[in-house]
Amino acid sequence: MELVEEKKAPKEEKKMGERRVVVDKAYLYDEDKPLTVCKTSLFHTGDGFTAYDCNGDIIFRVDSYGRDNDEFVLMDATGKCLLTVKSKRPTLHQRWEGFLGERSDGQKPIFSVRRSSIIGRCTMEVEVYDESGKEYTIDGDFSLRSCLIYDTEKRTVAEIKRKVDMSTNVMLGRDVFTLEIKPGFDGAFAMGLVLVLDQINGDDPVEIGDEQVHPFVED
Repeated sequence: MELVEEKKAPKEEKKMGERRVVVDKAYLYDEDKPLTVCKTSLFHTGDGFTAYDCNGDIIFRVDSYGRDNDEFVLMDATGKCLLTVKSKRPTLHQRWEGFLGERSDGQKPIFSVRRSSIIGRCTMEVEVYDESGKEYTIDGDFSLRSCLIYDTEKRTVAEIKRKVDMSTNVMLGRDVFTLEIKPGFDGAFAMGLVLVLDQINGDDPVEIGDEQVHPFVED
């Protein structure tokens, strides 16, 4: 009797997007990285954000105290400046630009974000200023905390969505939401795009029942 060697099925490999550093390689992840993002103020005089991981540790923080409302600095947990986003004026398409670290006069931007249309709600176009000339599209409505960020091959690289408290199955208010970063995408870059979206789209009137809560540690 002839023995037939059993062929083992190839192991499935988890697909990961192309690893590309825009801001900081420390924020490239090998697996999906969900962050809980909290808007720390609802007033224009001091809008800010804090982003936590699933352990409750601070990953990013942002504040605008002492600055014009057209410039925001993204920092890590220790206060190190990672990225500055600034409005480019005048512009019909509400263009914003990103600068590495804390922006200085004459510094060249590393990316830009602009509305694809000056009329109504529309997609956002993102262009990275490096040798790759990488482009991304942001589709959805940030005021509803529902956005997809995808590359030119239509691969989702990050997602913004409403956050649900798993212990009560209750959807939290829009000042607390989830930023899910896909493998290989720069998380600091993704958080910078959140800052721009917040300024371009802003917030609709607060829904009845929306409430401000503190982040919690997930299981």
